[in-house]
Amino acid sequence: MPFGGEAWLLTGYAEIKQFLADPRFSSLEATQPDTARVTPLPLRPGNLLTMDPPEHTRIRRVVAKAFTMRRVELLRDRIRDVVDEQLDLLVARGPPADLVASLAVPLPVVMICELFGIPYAERERFRRYSDVLVATRAYDAVEVDQSRTALEEYFQELLEQRRSCPTDDLVSTLLEAMDTERLTPLETARTGIGVLMAGHETSLSMISNSCFLLLSHRELYARLVAEPSLLPTAIEELLRYIPLRSTGSFPRRATEDVELGGVLIRKGETVIFQRAAADRDERVFTCPEKIDLARRPNPHLGFGHGAHHCLGASLARVELSLAIEGLIRRFPDLRLAVPVDEVPWKPGLIARCPARLEVTW
Repeated sequence: MPFGGEAWLLTGYAEIKQFLADPRFSSLEATQPDTARVTPLPLRPGNLLTMDPPEHTRIRRVVAKAFTMRRVELLRDRIRDVVDEQLDLLVARGPPADLVASLAVPLPVVMICELFGIPYAERERFRRYSDVLVATRAYDAVEVDQSRTALEEYFQELLEQRRSCPTDDLVSTLLEAMDTERLTPLETARTGIGVLMAGHETSLSMISNSCFLLLSHRELYARLVAEPSLLPTAIEELLRYIPLRSTGSFPRRATEDVELGGVLIRKGETVIFQRAAADRDERVFTCPEKIDLARRPNPHLGFGHGAHHCLGASLARVELSLAIEGLIRRFPDLRLAVPVDEVPWKPGLIARCPARLEVTW
């Protein structure tokens, strides 16, 4: 690995599901500085991504209140309004336009700001650190560490604001958890940052990638325009097919000797996985390299599996679905404004994502 030595690599669907559900592989142990990884620094302990059960279960239960299916359904109309507002601006400016800056970034950022009770005008307080926190080689260890510290200080400010003026948002929910769940201020801040980052960074990358895929295979976009009823299965296929994250972005370490995939993994050894390979496993998916917008069933691992299954999966699905629905409804002739091989990408990050996506109509 680029940092920390060697790791076992899992690529099979069944093996990865077994690994993700096995409590003998620890996320907390992977915060050790000698953990094999793709990032300059391991994740810091004290947030959901680096907790193990039962601590993880206890804290996850608190945060999950913000992402229930019922609450997300209540947000659906608001998400649709934000999509339409952004597309209105797109129309007003006229072509060509950058779909990343005009839709993929503002939609999830607006929604995560509203969930956290952060004024949209303050978005740069956390947005400017986003790429740094998910860097593999785009930023060095010092820059990553400084950005993490700055974000923790920002979140501590938010907690202090809610302490004097409580509101109905996720920051206030986490503040209550400091008492009910005995969270330390640092744990509370790191948990909040983890949700804040995951809640918008992954969604904006997925929206960007989905738009790129549909427009670089223009027949797929045209099919959705002609058959919008395909959208639910199409969203699941995009989640399966797109290799969003780099291999090894969330390593775990064995807490005892474990046999997995026919090999013995020793206590203390690091294990990483390639989700995109699992979702192309021919033992599970028929013709896995084909993009089938009507694919059923589609048991992909796009949101993970086990205790760390993505908390915001339902919100991310609705955001992605309504973003694509808005585009096919209002821009049936949307197409790339540059050749596919001239679309610029953001290098050196955990998430694979276009830097810009110039389109016309």
